[in-house]
Amino acid sequence: MHTQKRKTMAKKNKDARVQVILECTEQKNSGVPGMSRYVTTKNKKNTPERLELKKYNPFLKKVTVHKEIK
Repeated sequence: MHTQKRKTMAKKNKDARVQVILECTEQKNSGVPGMSRYVTTKNKKNTPERLELKKYNPFLKKVTVHKEIK
């Protein structure tokens, strides 16, 4: 009797990617009303520290540094 062998694929861990909020750092100090925020995901195993990305701020009309907030 012939038995079939199954190949098992590795399970993807959904807990590795988390949603984070990026907030503009320059806008707090400038006094311009409004707040530029972006939502993105990151792999917390590869990047355990806080993200820092350059994104466009529509209130200041320029590209600024956005840092991850809790």
